Amino acid sequence: MTTATDLGRTHGYDDLPRLMGLMTGDEKHGPAATSTLDVLWVLYDRVLRVTPERRADPDRDRFLLSKGHGPMAYYAVLAAKGFLPAEWLPGFGTYDSPLGHHPDRVLVPGAEIGSGSLGHGLPIAVGTALGLRAQGRTDPAVWVLIGDAELDEGSNHEAIAFAGPAGLDRLHTVVIDNSSASHALPGGIAARFEAAGWSAVTVDGRDHAALYAAFTAPHPGRPHVVVARVEPKNA
Repeated sequence: MTTATDLGRTHGYDDLPRLMGLMTGDEKHGPAATSTLDVLWVLYDRVLRVTPERRADPDRDRFLLSKGHGPMAYYAVLAAKGFLPAEWLPGFGTYDSPLGHHPDRVLVPGAEIGSGSLGHGLPIAVGTALGLRAQGRTDPAVWVLIGDAELDEGSNHEAIAFAGPAGLDRLHTVVIDNSSASHALPGGIAARFEAAGWSAVTVDGRDHAALYAAFTAPHPGRPHVVVARVEPKNA
């Protein structure tokens, strides 16, 4: 397991609950945050080619958090990986803290976008992948994490429908399925992407080995989606 050191302390996966526990106060969107924890850890620990030192590298991988209304797990993982100091975490949500209830790319080291309004992240990721292609940068991967309820938004439907025929094979989407969508059929998320020409895998969103295998599965010529199923929001 890869770890990061913050002022002499080493942070690993087992430290994430403690780091999240430092963030107190109202409007924490706890289920939205905890549902993403394992996906975020596997991505930052084993998949994403980005480090605090490479934040400005044009050939870094891009990670976009669309599910920004529950950012505590994101902040905890960024702290564990050395992007921001753990000392910032107790100030979460206070008026003078850089760690707001929605992440701000100007204030949060490592954040690629400001997010939290449902339905924005995937269209931005499509544009990012197109922009990198136009620049001739074929190495960076673009990852976006969305919630299943975001698929109720028409903007995501348009992004899905465009990305497949466009062959955006450097685009990767992770859908956290915690059964919170209003207009969804059981098992229908992967099929929706596949119908638009995407490669799709559905896995247990708490199983690190299964997540890593899904994240690294080959998908030549097609964008890739991983549907990560976790416990229902209201369980």
